[in-house]
Amino acid sequence: TYGKQESSDYNAHYGTIGFHPLVAFDGATGDFLKAKLRPGNRYTSHGVADFVRPILEHYNEHFPETTPFLRGDSGFATPELYELCEKESVYYAIRLKSNAILQRMAEELHPNDASTGETQCYYEEIAYQAKSWDKPRKVIVQSVRPANELFFTHTFIVTNLVECFSPKQVVLTYQKRGTMENYIKEAKSGFSLDQLSSHKFEINESRLMLSLIAYNLTNWMRTLTFPEGQKNMQIETIRTRIVKVASKLVRSGRSLYFKLSSSFVYQDFLWKVLGRIQELKIE
Repeated sequence: TYGKQESSDYNAHYGTIGFHPLVAFDGATGDFLKAKLRPGNRYTSHGVADFVRPILEHYNEHFPETTPFLRGDSGFATPELYELCEKESVYYAIRLKSNAILQRMAEELHPNDASTGETQCYYEEIAYQAKSWDKPRKVIVQSVRPANELFFTHTFIVTNLVECFSPKQVVLTYQKRGTMENYIKEAKSGFSLDQLSSHKFEINESRLMLSLIAYNLTNWMRTLTFPEGQKNMQIETIRTRIVKVASKLVRSGRSLYFKLSSSFVYQDFLWKVLGRIQELKIE
């Protein structure tokens, strides 16, 4: 943030002064589902169940034939979120912060014996109940020891995925959460998601919503109208090829036309996208 902006505050995790927004993306399409601007001193999981609940209810109401799946890092490891997912019949895989009990349970599975010249990686399943939980839950343990190292590093993921998912598959499924980091990066670099420079909190929240809308319009355009092989094109490239196009405004009678340069190298792509946009039927 800039100066003394309303509701900006110090965030110990990031070591800086700013806001702490909540954001949710669709991992399959990249769509920006929801965002909420919060004061900078809010903890990551603060209000997350209320934030996610309308999204899950929407998916269950409009897509009852599918089962939603929620991924989240350790900041969202809160029993309110687990209980919400279980109530709404939603699968989840959320990373847990390590603690002494989890560490002991993991070390009992794989003691730190003599190191070897090869990297070792194990996937196990345990039952664990934290003090704040109303019941035991399935926790996946990933234990990794790099070659020639003495100690294992353990990762813990709480999940309700059914037995047909092996512990390794649960970990690999959770690790796809990294794609969201790419969505956030594009929203920031391409749509100024992090450029909230007004003193007023409400104005900054409105700017956040405008960034969300601009991101989604662009994402829908490339999803629905871009040729195969080009649907993952980033916003910087999109702007170069179909937005920042040199043209001349020509008047003919009562009509105005944009006349493109004959040497414009991306005109085939531009006309193909425009044609597909015109063919879209919005219901």
